[in-house]
Amino acid sequence: MILSVHQPHYIPWIGYFDKIAKSDCFVFLDLVQYKPREFINRNKIRTQNGWMWLSLPMVSKGLGGQPICACRLDNTFPWRRQHWNSLQSWYGGAPFFDAHKNFFRALYEKEWLNFCDLSVTIIRYVMQQLSVTTPVHFESQLGTTKKSTERIVEICLKLHADTYLSGAGGKAYLEESKFTEAGIRLKYQDFTHPAYQQHFMKHKEDFLPHMSVLDLLFNEGPRSKEIISSP
Repeated sequence: MILSVHQPHYIPWIGYFDKIAKSDCFVFLDLVQYKPREFINRNKIRTQNGWMWLSLPMVSKGLGGQPICACRLDNTFPWRRQHWNSLQSWYGGAPFFDAHKNFFRALYEKEWLNFCDLSVTIIRYVMQQLSVTTPVHFESQLGTTKKSTERIVEICLKLHADTYLSGAGGKAYLEESKFTEAGIRLKYQDFTHPAYQQHFMKHKEDFLPHMSVLDLLFNEGPRSKEIISSP
């Protein structure tokens, strides 16, 4: 069984879903420490003039040292209205925006308190749209006690996985010998970013990679899964 893990991210990029789709089991690392100024609470969407961030405001008290599952959204800032308006403004003319607008309108009408609740709700929705049926778990429900590479090995053993699929970046920090010692095969994600038709794109060279998965979903609709899995 192939297992992969990742922190919950807000509207992740398409490589996130490629890794889930290539796994038999996926675990949200909701117990790891929140790191500001990374991709956890923000991602990119395409605009007419390039791209922009959609960033979630976080309650800052104790933020630097708390696990992701404890992070709270700062609702004193009108982020829900701003994010919804941005999606409507820059994707309202995209071919498949209307197919998803009711879900996202309702999403942004709700007052979310917990960062993970919001992010996982979006990830589950996108998985459904991509027909990705990989079972998901939360580290906070597994009773883990280890850190770093040993934490990943512990998760694999708890869920009886014989193969761990890491992102390519794992080559820089994973202690590969610990997987070998535990009898777990270590694989690295081999993902080549596909190009597709984007709203506001006039020529092939205008394509902007590494946008949120919503960019793909709103532009390509039912073809999105095929595009992600294309060689």
